[in-house]
Amino acid sequence: MTKDDLEILARINAGPVREEAREKALNAAMVAFDATMEEQQNSAAMQAEVDIDDQKNNLQTQGLKSTTRRTFTINQMWSDFMNSTLKPAWSARPSTLATISGALVLPLVAVVAINVADIPFSNPPERSVVQHQAMNPSSNDAETSVQPGLAEVKESLLNSTAETRQGIAASSSERTATRGKALRLAPRTQSSGGMLSLSSKGAGIRALDSIRPLPVPIVQDRERYPQFADNGVTAVATSPVSTFSIDVDTASYARVRAMLNSGNLPPKDMVRVEEMINYFDYSYPLPASRSQPFKPTVSIMPTPWNEHTHLMHIGIKGFDIVQQTQPKANLVFLLDVSGSMNQPDKLPLLIKSFRLLLQKLNPEDTVSIVTYAGRSATVLDSTQASDRSAIIGALDNLKAGGSTAGAQGIEQAYRLAEKNFVKDGVNRVMLATDGDFNVGMSDPGQLKDFIANKRKKGIYLSVFGFGQGNYNDTLMQTLAQNGNGQAVYIDTLAEAQKSLVEESGGTVFPIATDVKIQVEFDPSKVSEYRLIGYETRALKRQDFNNDKVDAGDIGAGHAVTAIYELTPVGSPAVLNSPLRYGDAKVVKPTEFDGELAYLKMRYKLPGQSKSILLEQPVTVDQSPRKSGALSEDAGFAVAVSAFGQKLRGNPALQDYSYAQIAKMALANRGEDRFGYRSAFVQLVRMAGSLTK
Repeated sequence: MTKDDLEILARINAGPVREEAREKALNAAMVAFDATMEEQQNSAAMQAEVDIDDQKNNLQTQGLKSTTRRTFTINQMWSDFMNSTLKPAWSARPSTLATISGALVLPLVAVVAINVADIPFSNPPERSVVQHQAMNPSSNDAETSVQPGLAEVKESLLNSTAETRQGIAASSSERTATRGKALRLAPRTQSSGGMLSLSSKGAGIRALDSIRPLPVPIVQDRERYPQFADNGVTAVATSPVSTFSIDVDTASYARVRAMLNSGNLPPKDMVRVEEMINYFDYSYPLPASRSQPFKPTVSIMPTPWNEHTHLMHIGIKGFDIVQQTQPKANLVFLLDVSGSMNQPDKLPLLIKSFRLLLQKLNPEDTVSIVTYAGRSATVLDSTQASDRSAIIGALDNLKAGGSTAGAQGIEQAYRLAEKNFVKDGVNRVMLATDGDFNVGMSDPGQLKDFIANKRKKGIYLSVFGFGQGNYNDTLMQTLAQNGNGQAVYIDTLAEAQKSLVEESGGTVFPIATDVKIQVEFDPSKVSEYRLIGYETRALKRQDFNNDKVDAGDIGAGHAVTAIYELTPVGSPAVLNSPLRYGDAKVVKPTEFDGELAYLKMRYKLPGQSKSILLEQPVTVDQSPRKSGALSEDAGFAVAVSAFGQKLRGNPALQDYSYAQIAKMALANRGEDRFGYRSAFVQLVRMAGSLTK
């Protein structure tokens, strides 16, 4: 209906109408118009802000992208009509008011229909259900005399949504009551012109608001994970040497746990078996002195899921550092405060988590804080950890908003780390984010090279992930691996306590860098082998002796586990057929007859460029003790490895159930100081239930 149409209706002669009904009809129409106009203007402004942010974030925006909504244009037409036609008609031609009152129903219904069709489902404002408030019980007769009566139309519209409103009335009763009081019509007084007036435009029944359906937010899953195939079975006759970099990341286990706790099985690429195994602490033997930062322990045991193979378990425990002997630390907190961080499990949890870390720092350690959103900013320059109030104050004042210029933040954080560089100490950037970078240098290759160059200067990078739906696990793994740091995922404050308090030494203070493992198998005793996990950490054979090739790092107190599945010569489990021309019998000196394999490890002390070699044979009789911590640790690590393989759908575990995995983990739980192993057993059972 256009403005011209309304003007035609205004000129139509109509029969007499009661004065009281005419006043109430016009007054109610003005109230509904003012309330709707005010609301739609606010909604248009809110939508404009959302559209601007969405364009900056390169997000897909549903609905209208214009800052002027369709309803706003119609409201403007309605306003012109009310001011130019209806009000003059009131004073000049009172007899036409009955017809005009009836005509008010049509544009009101049109506004309602367009509002319902125009609800923005992308980042919508929250709405409450407003219960109908009667204007005045004594005026019912006057209202119903208007044909077709605005009050009757309003009541009809409200009744049509009664079932919807009843379904959510219980949960919204408190908010409804509060808002209902604020929206009641104010007492009416007689104006000088003989009309009834209101005390304010904002008062009144918002009928349009009460009939809108509650919008359902659409959550986009933009998470990315490294894609890789499980290590296959390798024939020793053709490839007797296995080489890989160690890994102390734990992000995969925490991500899997969060997914299972939400009632869903994790996607295959979310599961990295080595990170699940290394999430737990193990009581492997410690080295005798700090000069040798770790000592490998090797054992052979039967395979629970295959009676025709054996497992070779390699355990490493890093030398721990007491807080009083920690090297001086220069830490830069690089914190993501973009708009997507405005969720309870993101920025608020991040702030609480980093506050916990302060208690593990010595007074002379320094902390700087750099934030990034649409641009980066230094919110706290280098400050000694003894000034806890200044650091906590800077953290507590952080707010989320804007796009994600993460690369710019990384550059600024490294500049700050270089400015406050501590010689013979720890210089580390600690990145905390929920996703990837969409402003500035975002190419993984560029970031990798930038971070690797800074690593050579003695500045390391660790990554802490928060939240779900936007986490770029691929990029976070790349950054941590090239920054000589650890990738951690924090989904609860308990996880923050584990990573930043209980294991703060391993998270912040390295004791060995570029740690590589190489195992050579004896083909006269081992026919095949399969490394469980470490697919993204594989190295070439020649990389082992090349000190220029980067590898993983071990922090103070860290435990690292690697497990091989071995197929003995002559076992019915052998998968590879013998070679036609390469199956000659291997003749070995008698001095090696008792060996299955030979283990070699290389590592560098922090700040050093030349590696140190450790090596030892693996003999047939190296089995874990029948009782004690070593047996329990090895058995529990095997249970975790089985769980990871099962979640990835590895055919080797096809006939081994989640119930059997839970039973094995429970039998080897041992001393469970913080309850992490018991929680794992429950997690396995939950996965079993979700697969049924």
